[in-house]
Amino acid sequence: MGSRDPRAGVRALFNPGSIALVGASDKSGWSASTFGNLRAHGFGGPVHLVNPRGGLVHGHPAHPSLAELPGPVDLAYVMVPTPAVLPVLRGGAAAGIRNYVVLTAGFGEAGEDGARLEAEVVAFAREAGLTVLGPNGNGYINAAAGITPYGLPIPPPLLRGPVGVVLQSGALASSVLAFSQARNIGLSLLTSMGNESLVTVPDVIDYLVDDPATRVIALFLESVRDPDAFARAARRALEAGKPVVALKIGRSRLASRTARAHTGALVGDDAVVGAAFRRLGVVRVRSLEDLIVTAGLLASAGPLPGPRIGVVTPSGGASEIIADRAEDEGLDLPPFAPSTVEALAEILPPFATVQNPLDVTGYVLIDRTLLGRALDVVAADPGIDAVMLLTDLPRFAPPDPSVPMATFAAHARRIAASPRPVVVVGNTLTDVSEFGRSVQERTGFPHVVGGIEHGVHAIGAAVRWSAGRERALARRAEAGEPVAVDGAAVDGAAGATGVWAEHRAAALLAGAGLPVVPSALVDGEDAAVAAADRFGYPVVLKAAADGLAHKSDIGGVRLGLAGPDAVRAAYREVMAALAGRDGAGALVQPQRSGGVELLAGIVRDPAWGLTLAVGLGGVWVEALRDSALRLLPVDARDVREALGELRGAALLDGARGTKPADLDAVAGVVARVAALAASLGDRLESLEINPLRVDGAEVEILDALVTWT
Repeated sequence: MGSRDPRAGVRALFNPGSIALVGASDKSGWSASTFGNLRAHGFGGPVHLVNPRGGLVHGHPAHPSLAELPGPVDLAYVMVPTPAVLPVLRGGAAAGIRNYVVLTAGFGEAGEDGARLEAEVVAFAREAGLTVLGPNGNGYINAAAGITPYGLPIPPPLLRGPVGVVLQSGALASSVLAFSQARNIGLSLLTSMGNESLVTVPDVIDYLVDDPATRVIALFLESVRDPDAFARAARRALEAGKPVVALKIGRSRLASRTARAHTGALVGDDAVVGAAFRRLGVVRVRSLEDLIVTAGLLASAGPLPGPRIGVVTPSGGASEIIADRAEDEGLDLPPFAPSTVEALAEILPPFATVQNPLDVTGYVLIDRTLLGRALDVVAADPGIDAVMLLTDLPRFAPPDPSVPMATFAAHARRIAASPRPVVVVGNTLTDVSEFGRSVQERTGFPHVVGGIEHGVHAIGAAVRWSAGRERALARRAEAGEPVAVDGAAVDGAAGATGVWAEHRAAALLAGAGLPVVPSALVDGEDAAVAAADRFGYPVVLKAAADGLAHKSDIGGVRLGLAGPDAVRAAYREVMAALAGRDGAGALVQPQRSGGVELLAGIVRDPAWGLTLAVGLGGVWVEALRDSALRLLPVDARDVREALGELRGAALLDGARGTKPADLDAVAGVVARVAALAASLGDRLESLEINPLRVDGAEVEILDALVTWT
């Protein structure tokens, strides 16, 4: 009894030598399915049946309790009514059983009473050092080891392979299993997590990282319940070279407490999860089909060295579809090298067009070697990182099956000898037939990715994962000194609360050595005119008051003031708008023109922490909602990459004759802002700069807002 090493506990949970089905009954479909699965799919250890009435269950003797079993038990699969679960765990612990799958529902997912019961189960399990999967989960399928304590029928064949699947859904588990089998994608482990009362998704990721049978980890997530643990597990997977592919559902915005900053409108929970996954090297997909197809590709092809793809197909129409989807996925289909064009022209029929994507034409029906010979030439092109070969496995056996066997065996040899990775993609997402499966097995032909739509998406994901892993490992190896932060500026924010309007926020930023537009806080018309005279006309006059977040909402901004009379009039108007506010005054600044206005904001996500958003600023921030997100910490390289993702990135390149922005200068300033935000402590809720004016190499903060908890 007592604490237990979590990883050792999860290993034992998924690899028992003997199993007890508690609550076994001929009346229960769950019981019949679980018992049948264990018997049908290779589990060689004893399976004990426990029913308080004893007798025969599923044609075998049942025992009244765990204490009366004839031998030791490594795993108890619990199917009893909700109130009986805790007594079963108590009895099992007394009998020395440490591992449990609890299928029973009616716990935290069912309301307050269920949550109390679940808390009691968790407390006892922790005290007794038990490992519990569930409750409210179907169990798991350890296909690699032939261990299948799973509460729904498992249709044959159970394909063993390198993809581990972790699902926060019991209902979808069987569908995912059926789809992976239909696409001939073998699984190492599939587990339904249930309520994750003790064993969590990060625990299972850790297990799969250590599991030699697993090469890729596929996740269906309704939520990331423990971001820190998830991040640790995802980093372990990245370092181990095991891709994590995730379908994360659920979209919402950050809580309304952040809405005072424009950044809060850009950084929603779902967007922050996307930024976190990017940082952690987790491949995010859009559908269950993409989840399994992408995992299958990564498991079969491994890392892809770059985005330059050579495409070989027997179809012109398919070539056009591939070209469109490649552009969507950020893949490059470069022109073939002259030597490649010359070599292809020698082997293709005269009516073929030599280009990338390459349509070798329907002549493949006459010359069965044409597709393979074209593949050899394209794979040797020096400007190609990988090759996409479009072909399908045969669905039906012809009168002479040796013909397709010979053709696919020849293709398999060519692909194995290729100097560059070859990804085989089918035309459509259809099931792999029994004959197609036999061709693949007998010829050694590689995995065929299902359909152009999902296949090109999977190739794009594999390229991004490969590049992201290289960057992450390089960043760790090259980690240098953190961005310096002025300690005096941080000390000046000690004890801060509420909203710091522009005059206080700008002072904080300027005190940290950041480039802030000059300004003067004034409390009278004469002082406003004197400040304007110092700066030179035209000037800007803005409202300033304690807690004032958005000056324009109250008419508190006056632009283009060209002389003293205009300044005096603007001051009177702004003060009238501030009537009754504490600390009312005005800011006078020189007016800036030209350049591009950006937003750089940091907001604290309740789950993932401080998150940077960069985007087009000024009036465009809410209209266009064009932003890119990064979790802190960030360096200038991260910021520059984020700027390149903006739809409006062309504006920074000097569109329509404007001066190109010095992106290194911009990225350096934003990285220093992020470092300052990270140093301000847990009370910082948001820090927003809008606009950040960029005019060539000149980068200047024109307005800022800081919100404290």
